[in-house]
Amino acid sequence: MSPTPEPRPAPRQPRADDGPARTVREMFMRGATRSLPFLIVMIPFSVLFGVVATEAGLDVAQVMGFSVLVLAGASQFTAVQLLSDNASVIIVILSCLAVNLRMAMYSASLVPWLRGATGPQKAWIAYALVDQSYAMSIQEYEAHPRLPLAQRLAFFAGVAVVVCLPWMIGSGLGATAGRAIPDDIALDFAMPITFLAMIAPMLRTPAHLAACFVAVAGSLVLAGLPSGLGLLIAAPVGMATGAFVEAWSEHRMRA
Repeated sequence: MSPTPEPRPAPRQPRADDGPARTVREMFMRGATRSLPFLIVMIPFSVLFGVVATEAGLDVAQVMGFSVLVLAGASQFTAVQLLSDNASVIIVILSCLAVNLRMAMYSASLVPWLRGATGPQKAWIAYALVDQSYAMSIQEYEAHPRLPLAQRLAFFAGVAVVVCLPWMIGSGLGATAGRAIPDDIALDFAMPITFLAMIAPMLRTPAHLAACFVAVAGSLVLAGLPSGLGLLIAAPVGMATGAFVEAWSEHRMRA
């Protein structure tokens, strides 16, 4: 008499946090598709930079080099504005560094998710790390923590292509055809709307709220300082406040 075969185990049901069962290509398209709404503000924002930069004395090649090499809208606007105000090179550099200090926090936040990336992969991630690519990617990673590394990289790449290439193209359009845009068309609405749309959903903890409030309040109080020094001071003070509140909250939880 043949032995009764053992029942085969039932296939494992996917867990809610396993993430979408998609290929690398599908994850790339998912990142690109989810980033399309950013174009509503990214395009006028980039065109505005091209216009402002040419009015400040830069030619088309310099504008394109600025957007391709720096690829950081807020610091590009800061640098052009300070240069227009005849600020010293040291002030321009320090102000841009202060504006971009958030990239260091972005990088630290992405380390647990992209730790296994190769050197070349980390290099292009660092190049394409902007507010939009970070915000979209970290939300995807936290919502689906079991995504394989290849899918995470593909999603990031999809977001980066959609937000970075139009920025470069729009800057060129603004530099070449910006003078044809009527003055009554306000393109400068794009910058604050972009940051509000990205930052508001991410203010989830008391530390986030404290850092945001202190940085905003400090920028307003110190707005009268010359050459953007108010922002240079307010940004690190806001980050320090957020770090203090987070450490204090963790200490209370352990107590």
